[in-house]
Amino acid sequence: MTGGPTRWTRRRGQRTEALAMTEGAHRAARRLPQAVPLGRLFAISPAAVDLYAVGVHWALGDAGAGRKLFGTQVLADVERGERKGRLGTDMARAWWAWQRPEQTARALLDACRVSPGEVRDRPAIRRIVTELAERHPHTSGVRELHTAVARTG
Repeated sequence: MTGGPTRWTRRRGQRTEALAMTEGAHRAARRLPQAVPLGRLFAISPAAVDLYAVGVHWALGDAGAGRKLFGTQVLADVERGERKGRLGTDMARAWWAWQRPEQTARALLDACRVSPGEVRDRPAIRRIVTELAERHPHTSGVRELHTAVARTG
């Protein structure tokens, strides 16, 4: 995959800084409660930091690190639908970069179920859905995903 965030980050030489800030956020998040207390202005939890880190790794062009982090991520810890949807689309991007169409489709279907707008309203994600349908029409979940996005778009 190519794209602005990966090239921009590498060109500006900010990879080291991005990873250092992500690690700092992880250290700070260890002191937070697993569930965000009611009434908290900002819903920051260890799961929210993991979610953000997946996106950082994807933007840095390191889909493998994002996938590894996802392996430790408990999806149930991500409370809001759009955050679950964003995690699904970030993971789908990582799977797509690793040329794993079935895992990509599964992640996008999961995202679409909890937050349809995360899939249908983001042009980059819709492109992945279209490419999946064109290149891998018989892969499990692709037809269902394409239908769901076409129906809502």
